[in-house]
Amino acid sequence: MRIDWDVPITMDDGLVLRADVYRPVRAGKCPVILSYGPYGKGLHFEDLYTDQWRRMLEQHPDVPAGSTNKYANWEVVDPEKWVRDGYACVRVDSRGAGRSPGFLDIWSAREA
Repeated sequence: MRIDWDVPITMDDGLVLRADVYRPVRAGKCPVILSYGPYGKGLHFEDLYTDQWRRMLEQHPDVPAGSTNKYANWEVVDPEKWVRDGYACVRVDSRGAGRSPGFLDIWSAREA
């Protein structure tokens, strides 16, 4: 799996959002699973939400199966599971969240 960290995405107003891109090593086009949100693209689920992680393992052991869970983050797909099937996973920190600058206003007309 190829990973590009903090890829810049310039918006129409000049603000630069940051995205992490996980993709197959082979060159070429592939379908994309895109997530965009205020939760922080680099927040590792297992470290940040330890109790919820433990309960998920107990109740749904199939979720972490087949992955090292190194890139398993809150409310996004696990790229280790999708990239091996030919998908690219793109995680974008919304304006004012995580590694993207700006003002966090998720209910504004611009962001909604």
